[in-house]
Amino acid sequence: MDPLGTFRTRVSCRRIVVLLAAAVLPLGLTQGVAGQTAPGEAVVAWHVTLAPSWFDPSTAPPQITPFGLLYAIHDALLRPLPGQKMGPSLAESWTESPDGLTYEFKLRRGLSFHNGDPVTTEDVKFSFERYKGAGARPLRERVRQVEIVDPLTVRLHLKEPWPDFLTFYGTSATAAGIVVPKRYLTQVGDDGFKKHPIGAGPFKFVSHTPGVEVVLEAYPGYWRHVPHVKRLTMKSVPETTTRAAMLRSGGADIAIALDGEDAATVKRDPRLQLVTARGAGIFWIEFADQWDPKSPWHDRRMRSAVNHALDRKAINETACLGSCPPAGVIVPRFMDFALVVEPPPYDPHKAKQLLAEAGYPNGFDAGDLVPIPPFFAVSEAAVNNLNAVGIRVKMRPTERATFYSNWQQRKLRGLFLTAVGNSGNAASRVAEFIYSKGGYAYGGYPDIDDLFLQQAGERDVTKREALLHRIQQLTIDRVMFAPIIDLRGLMGVGPRVADHTINSLHLVPFPSWEDLRLKSP
Repeated sequence: MDPLGTFRTRVSCRRIVVLLAAAVLPLGLTQGVAGQTAPGEAVVAWHVTLAPSWFDPSTAPPQITPFGLLYAIHDALLRPLPGQKMGPSLAESWTESPDGLTYEFKLRRGLSFHNGDPVTTEDVKFSFERYKGAGARPLRERVRQVEIVDPLTVRLHLKEPWPDFLTFYGTSATAAGIVVPKRYLTQVGDDGFKKHPIGAGPFKFVSHTPGVEVVLEAYPGYWRHVPHVKRLTMKSVPETTTRAAMLRSGGADIAIALDGEDAATVKRDPRLQLVTARGAGIFWIEFADQWDPKSPWHDRRMRSAVNHALDRKAINETACLGSCPPAGVIVPRFMDFALVVEPPPYDPHKAKQLLAEAGYPNGFDAGDLVPIPPFFAVSEAAVNNLNAVGIRVKMRPTERATFYSNWQQRKLRGLFLTAVGNSGNAASRVAEFIYSKGGYAYGGYPDIDDLFLQQAGERDVTKREALLHRIQQLTIDRVMFAPIIDLRGLMGVGPRVADHTINSLHLVPFPSWEDLRLKSP
């Protein structure tokens, strides 16, 4: 039996079940989901199961998705704000010393956490020192000391100039700049904090029903302004068809990450909007075993065959309705220092020729291809392309948290398809995925590592760009990855929303939650 056909049958059956469930939603079987939204409440249908680990910024992975929740509950010294790539948030101002070794931050007066505790520089120091998520290694290696000057002034001293310090500390490249309450966290511990997080963001935590929803309420003491929406209910809805059905029935006001025919259905509905989010996402196929001389993927021709097998234009049309440009490198073109190049041409004949030259004239059994959930439209299309040229793979879906854990622990082997959407710039992407010591890198090259370390201390912008462009070109020359498309998340917006605020935050594909507005009843 064709394993891809089996997978499609499973997907089709699951969608039939989902559609039947969606059909009965308006009949009142799911109170509060369809047509039952309370006044002042916005319901957001998420494409993933919302994990308690996302309540705690200290373990944030190099992904953008957790920030959709983190920026609702928590706040940072600096972060993307409407109209500002990196704006002053909990810090009203900051300065950099002329030698690039000291950064001083001044907290706003009168800030408080949701439990009433004041936000102080003790909390800033505590939050930085307990951080162990994405980017923690370069931050630890390069920051010499966190100095508390007074309750409102803190200085971070670097060991040497690091032009990317603010990129790592003040954007969604990492969550290191998010401030949590030291006193409360010390009392309840890490596990207690994940059960009931306390932050300084625009919404305070109310409840979490595992696998179902997270409920937040507007925090009236938020420094920018009281959120316009009184309550945010974040629902875990991994199935795309269900999210689209909830949007149409009124059970959701925003549906995150629609794709394929579900996105097209929303686009055709005159009551709804389909918004293209300008995030920093990108899809690529990873060759996990390319550094193993015994692996077929060690052969550059095999990796080139995968690149030529991918019909990126068709994948874009099928999954993204034409909104996701084909990619030639794993750094999104929106990012600073990105090398904008054309992808390898779609050439199935050349792909087959390369396979034959590598010793596989009759094709190659490549085993499983593990895709990142829940982007199955992209995954299915890529699998079809590979099978068509003789690279025989079968899709093996996993749960999203398992996927990320296995990726970080280097348990995913052969081929796997991933997507990354965290902010930053080309250097922050290189740091995690191309630099051999990166948190998610399976290997690397000494000359690329040297170039990465060289650019990290280069304060001349033109020279830095040249170094980062060279690194990206080397990943192309050596066929380290198979980039597919830049991800432009397709967000469904329902008729009750007056201002969805999607795209108001730089390279963050989620709304500015405190600015989200609903229409008057």
